[in-house]
Parts: sequence; structure tokens; C-alpha cells
Amino acid sequence: MRFEFATATKIIFGPGALREIGGLARGFGERALVVTGRNSRRAEVLLDLLRAESIAPTPFAVEGEPTLAQVTQGRLAARKADCQFVIGLGGGGALDAAKAIAAMLTNDGELLDYLEVIGCGQTLTQPAAPCLAIPTTAGTGAEVTRNAVLASPAHQVKVSLRSPLLLPRLALVDPELTLALPPALTASTGLDALTQLIEPYVSCRANPVTDALCVEGMRHVAWALRVAWQDGSHAEAREAMALASLLSGLALANAGLGAVHGFAAPIGGRFDAPHGAVCAALLPHVMAANLAALRSRASGGEALARYETVARCLTGKPDASTDDGRRWVSELVAGLGIPKLRRYGIGPEHVGDLVAGAAKASSMKGNPIVLTAGELAAALTAAL
Repeated sequence: MRFEFATATKIIFGPGALREIGGLARGFGERALVVTGRNSRRAEVLLDLLRAESIAPTPFAVEGEPTLAQVTQGRLAARKADCQFVIGLGGGGALDAAKAIAAMLTNDGELLDYLEVIGCGQTLTQPAAPCLAIPTTAGTGAEVTRNAVLASPAHQVKVSLRSPLLLPRLALVDPELTLALPPALTASTGLDALTQLIEPYVSCRANPVTDALCVEGMRHVAWALRVAWQDGSHAEAREAMALASLLSGLALANAGLGAVHGFAAPIGGRFDAPHGAVCAALLPHVMAANLAALRSRASGGEALARYETVARCLTGKPDASTDDGRRWVSELVAGLGIPKLRRYGIGPEHVGDLVAGAAKASSMKGNPIVLTAGELAAALTAAL
């Protein structure tokens, strides 16, 4: 057995942890680019905490999920302000943008030089500028991942800037920052976290460390997601989901993902569809496709047993079957009001192109079995 495990240099988790950021950031310099979502006013508390420690912040807002152009603009803003480090505050988009900007601050050339699929795929050679990641949603785990997902409207695809050098120096997870999340965002980000726990657990690249993280995370999601969706002020449920999201990021960064995220890349590049909602809509149908394929072509393999463990973690029943787990996920997706993919303009006419794009996605490498084009098309069609 051989495996590797890499994560952020330091992780701090706990309610109220944001209040420590001033002292923690002081060791990285006196000027910081603060990358936020579109509403930069939500960062005022953070900015005040930095100023109290004589750190000059330069806010930089990212509209929606980050694009190549926004990362380039962020690098220019950071250089103009002579920023020594980068802080990301927000959902996965803001954190991915922060990681990418930090990397491009210290590496020569253009962003396309380093991107997979649409770029030259060169390796980053210089350590990124220090990046501090502070999530405000409980879903992506981007605070501890070694990639940044970026949209290229010109190519109609999402691609990753990928390198161990992107791992943040500090991941600060404060569950109190998620208390204001509305139900729809709680549902979509929470189901993204669940996807990122199930896919690494059944991945062909799973290892004992990621297994433990995934099992623990699934058990938290099993009770906490619906509670947090129903009562956003429920502190224990919010804390459980923040922890599950963190665990999902640790797992996916070291064991990979699967077909759900394989589809998410081309869908996100072509349609204005939130990543979490896309994953949520696809999850039960990809589970069904994987189970059918495994029973048909790998019935004696380990992956089916792993799906049984998924079912037991989610249902709480020691004798739960793989189909029990799939039904549990399907009922949760429906119960939380996740829309079908047709809500975002995706129709039968797009299935062929999206299947072809998904087959090329790097996330597909972790799927427990290679799905045929017909199997992928059936799963996507069911999610429409």
C-alpha cells in the first residue's frame, strides 16, 4: 500500500475563529489582497480586524464563479497595491480565485500557460504567495484543496489550475459565518459536500486516510443538512456541515472525485448553473449508473461494498443496501427542492456534447468504473 496526503499548512476550526484572523495574518505581511464574492460589504468585519493589526487590505470582488479574466485582474490589483499575501473570504469561487491569484503573483507568464485542457498545462514552479482561505459556505472544501476551478467563457468550459503549490497556508473555518446562508444555498452547497464525500470514498484512488474522513463527514451530513436547511440558526447543524465540508475538501484533494464532477465541468462552462445545484441534481442518477455498471461488470469488486457503507452511514441502518443509499440521496435531493437541470436551459439536444466533455474531464479518472457513453447519457438525461 502506498498513498500520499497533502493539505493546507494549518487548519483552524471553530465558532468565532474569525476573530483570530488579525494576529494570524500579521505574520504574512502588511498588505493583503482580500478576495470576496460579489458583495464585498460582507467582508467589513474581516477588513476591520486586519486594520486593527496594521494590515492594509485591498478588497477585490469576484462576480459569481471566477473566470480567467478575473484572476488576471486580481493579479494586477495585487501588484498595484504591492500586496504580500492574499486572503479569500466567501464561497468556493472566491477561495479558488484567491488561490489562483496567489499562484500567479509569483509565477511568470500568463494563466493559460498553466491550465489543463485549454492551456499549455505547464507546471507551476514557484511557491504561491501566502494564501489564507476563509469559507462562508459549507460545501466546497476549497480551503484545503490544491486546485482552483476557473471558467473560460471563450472555451465554454471550466478547467482547473492544479498544483500542490496552491494549498493555502491557513484554512480558517468558522461555522458562524454560515449562519446567514439562505435555504437554497444551504441545500446546494451541502449536497456538493455530500457528493465530495461519496465520490472520494468510492473512488479508485481512495486510501485509508480519506476513507476515515469520508465516513465521518457522511455521518455529519446525514443528520445535519436537513436540520440546517430547515433552521439556518441551528448552531450545531451549521457546525456539523462546516466540518463535513472541510472533510470533503481534504478527501477530494487526495482521492479524487468521479462522474458527477466530470459532468459539472462542461455544464458549468456552458450554462449559468451553480456548481452545487448541478452536482445535487446529478448525484442520485450517477449513483444509479455506477451501481448498475458495477453489478454488470465488476460484481465481485470492492466498490459495491463501499456503496453499502455509504448507505449505512446515510441511513443509520446497519443492514442498509446500496439501493437504500441511492434512494436516501434521491429523497433528500427532492426534499430540499433541488431543481432539475432543465431549469438552467439544459435539454436533450445538449446531452451528446456534454457527455463528450465529461469523458475528457480529469474528475472522471476517479470514478469507480469506466462508464460508457450510453450510461453517461442515461444518467444526464435522468437529471434533466
